[in-house]
Amino acid sequence: MSAFRSDLDLEVYDVTGNGVQVDVATNALNGTVRLSVLFTQEILLSADDAERVAQSLLRAAEHARRFEPESDDREP
Repeated sequence: MSAFRSDLDLEVYDVTGNGVQVDVATNALNGTVRLSVLFTQEILLSADDAERVAQSLLRAAEHARRFEPESDDREP
C-alpha cells in the first residue's frame, strides 16, 4: 500500500498524445509532495519546493496563454 495520495482531480497528459500523464500526490506519512511524469520519472519535493513548482507552473501557464488566440465569448 502506498503512502502517497494522488490528486484525483488532476488529469494532465503530454500534448503529443503519447499517453504520458502528470501526477501530483502527497505522502500521508511525512507530507512530501511527489510530482510524477507517469511511465518515466518521479521526483520528491518538500512542501516549500512543491509550492515553488506550483508557482512556476502558474507563471508558465500565464505565459503560455499569451500564445493562445483570444476567444469571443459574446453571444450571436
